[in-house]
Amino acid sequence: MEPNTDATAETHPFHLAVPQAELDDLRDRLARTRWPSEIPGQDWSRGTPVAYLKELADHWADGYDWRAWEARLNAHPQFTTEIDGQNIHFLHVRSTAPDALPLLLTHGWPGSVVEFLELIGPLSRDFHLAIPSLPGFGFSGPTAEAGWNTTRIARAWAELMRRLGYDRYGAQGGDFGSGITRALGAVDPEHVVALHVNGGTTYPSATEDDPTLTDRERARVRRRYEFMQAAGGYIAIQSTRPQTLAYGLTDSPVGQLAWIVDKFKDMTNLEKEVPHEAVDRDVLLTNVTIYWLTGTAGSSAALYYEEAQAWGEQEPTHVPLGIAQFTVQDIALRRDEEKTNNVVRWRDYDRGGHFAALEVPDLMLTEIREFFAEYR
Repeated sequence: MEPNTDATAETHPFHLAVPQAELDDLRDRLARTRWPSEIPGQDWSRGTPVAYLKELADHWADGYDWRAWEARLNAHPQFTTEIDGQNIHFLHVRSTAPDALPLLLTHGWPGSVVEFLELIGPLSRDFHLAIPSLPGFGFSGPTAEAGWNTTRIARAWAELMRRLGYDRYGAQGGDFGSGITRALGAVDPEHVVALHVNGGTTYPSATEDDPTLTDRERARVRRRYEFMQAAGGYIAIQSTRPQTLAYGLTDSPVGQLAWIVDKFKDMTNLEKEVPHEAVDRDVLLTNVTIYWLTGTAGSSAALYYEEAQAWGEQEPTHVPLGIAQFTVQDIALRRDEEKTNNVVRWRDYDRGGHFAALEVPDLMLTEIREFFAEYR
């Protein structure tokens, strides 16, 4: 499938080249961090521990190489385009396969396009890849106006694929990316041939004492309850006061680091003691660095606010949907998903976690290839 020449004229090449002064400022701020006190012997139950964060911040300042990751991102074709008044950054990697299916990959919070770097090479043998940064996130941020919820983003993604000349494509996503991917089935069913998500698109409606639950389903219901009780405060803050949060995270790199690392600890494989045992340390820092350099702590958190304002019943979609659940970190129940979705595939995995593309790229690669094989 050849791209539409007129449509691609609306996009502009993008090359990442962060001024050295910004990297020097980051190191200077890290060196001048004002560290908080801490209850002796505390673990992660009160939040990110000081000792762990100090070690990670030291590596960020003196061991981490942004330029290497900048080059890795620049190794793939990148572009920007304006859609609905918003600048959108995206990677566009075309396959040489004659039967390649266009595939849209969408990250969530606190993620970025970095999540998919390990998958780009092998997936591009079978798919034309479009990998956008969410509005308000990283190089697509900050947002220029209010109202960028998952449905509006899905409409923007449909327009992006039109501009790239794709009139038939698949979509995959996780976290907020799963909701956006699902919404594509509602807003662009004429062009979306299939949808795939990791983690599901709904919260469990059952309670733990429901006798019809399987053991795995009961564990997922329990996991959701325990997570919200112990670690769900960030959702309340970002859904109600993202601007207030933004001041501290935009001014302090350690503040931004602690906020994101805390979520990676809560959402990655529960058997891992610290986040960088589940996700490579420098990958984690690259993700955080993008938020820091672009000043998008507030505009990315605002997606929670926008979604809370737009909350309502899901519009049914009949586009085929595949769902992959990685351990009990993913909490969706098939009975809930089938109420408004055309679920044609359901897979449970005993490895990985919420950030499956980073934690178990081998499983994600196989899962995506198997699901979309019949739609190529």
